[in-house]
Amino acid sequence: MDRQQISRLAHTHHPIAAPLADTSVARLLDRALAGRESGRMLDLGCGEGAWLLRALAPRPDWRAVGVDVDAAALTRARESATALGVVRRLGLHHRDAREFTAVEPFDLVLCVGATHAFGGLLPTLAAARELLAPGGRLLVGEGFWEREPSRAALDGLGAVPEDFADLATTTDRVLADGWTPVDGHVSTAQEWDDYEFSWTGSLAEWALDHPDHPDAAAAREAADRHRTEWLHGYRGTFGFVTYLLRRD
Repeated sequence: MDRQQISRLAHTHHPIAAPLADTSVARLLDRALAGRESGRMLDLGCGEGAWLLRALAPRPDWRAVGVDVDAAALTRARESATALGVVRRLGLHHRDAREFTAVEPFDLVLCVGATHAFGGLLPTLAAARELLAPGGRLLVGEGFWEREPSRAALDGLGAVPEDFADLATTTDRVLADGWTPVDGHVSTAQEWDDYEFSWTGSLAEWALDHPDHPDAAAAREAADRHRTEWLHGYRGTFGFVTYLLRRD
């Protein structure tokens, strides 16, 4: 079972692929799109398009583009957009986000939980800068260390200490790169626990419901391993911040 399929199954009941509650997602989108009745938005690493669909549904004069390497996720995004009646306002591109270019800039660029596609936060900011219209906004989500990571935390994440910094240092790096945070959200412990229980639970439940599927054992093993890495590793150590940024 490949990583993309595992991710799709794990996010069955939590389509936002980050530790953010629905209320947090709604608030961030309202803030990011405030003051504009129409415009164009882009999600780099959109998956099944959860952010874009939630943004488009109540905003008939906005259009959106999503980019992802997972063809099956994009198919689901298109199906969901059709069901919501927004498919004509949504363009989906099956490609590496690093290779995406656009003729017209975007009023809002999103990359929440997908900065790894660019090799980290600062390369993501550099890519977004080239795609953002003057006065546009960037919604970007990134991990940070809540405290000094233990060996168990690092092993659970497959990380080294230098992969992330604390919240203050992470924010200082954003500022030094010429961006100003105009809003933001630090995921709470409850949001993290809800996300991780949903991730592992959805995957394990699929395995229980499909015991004869050739991938059932692999799905259950992935769920059990992830649960252990979280509970015995990075829980309480790894944080997540979503910034709403503007260029200086």
